[in-house]
Amino acid sequence: MFNSVKTSSIGLLLFLALMLFLSGRPFAPARQLEKPSLQLALLKYKGGGDWYANPTSLPNLARFCNEELGTQFVEDQAEVYVGDADLFNYPFVHMTGHGNVVFSESEALNLRTYLIAGGFLHIDDNYGMDPYVRPAMKKVFPELDFVELPFEHPIYHQRFDFPNGLPKIHKHDGKPPQGFGLFWEGRLVCFYTYECDLGDGWESPQVHKDPPEKRLQALQMGVNIVQFVFSQGLK
Repeated sequence: MFNSVKTSSIGLLLFLALMLFLSGRPFAPARQLEKPSLQLALLKYKGGGDWYANPTSLPNLARFCNEELGTQFVEDQAEVYVGDADLFNYPFVHMTGHGNVVFSESEALNLRTYLIAGGFLHIDDNYGMDPYVRPAMKKVFPELDFVELPFEHPIYHQRFDFPNGLPKIHKHDGKPPQGFGLFWEGRLVCFYTYECDLGDGWESPQVHKDPPEKRLQALQMGVNIVQFVFSQGLK
């Protein structure tokens, strides 16, 4: 297992190096780029929660990133189990759902190793996930606590400017949206969006029938997250 994780870590770092290189260049129209070679990944987990809740979200986000940032994401999502060595092939992993989340000891260790090795996890509460995802992530990083990111944090000021933090896409409990982070040695390794529902906003228009301006805000914030992830290693 150690050898497979080590090899996969090298693959992850190669992916990160490529994307960091792209993030340091002037953004070019997507049509000028070569054949896509990177994928955004959706995290599969156990416990009964619907990890598959938003099937059109990541493909739409990938397409929007390609248009706005000149990235070269495959416009289709990968799906990877939290405990698989394949996790290390995807520098950006998205997690969502409405209910229970359960990580075994080996799954928690795999996710921890992935995040420390340079990976990134975006968790988006699709409503009802909060009581479960917090203890699950505590199993991954017992020594860390989620901290709320201030509105001045760079993740809100990338390609698009969000001076008041996360946009509010769906009502949920009517609370203001909050963005929480886990930091490992000063690096943001996990960004948790709560009372926001970015993933629903990324979905195709006919799914939730959100107003165009809400979908645009959600996609723009998604671009900010992606851009931040692949640029924070340069600082």
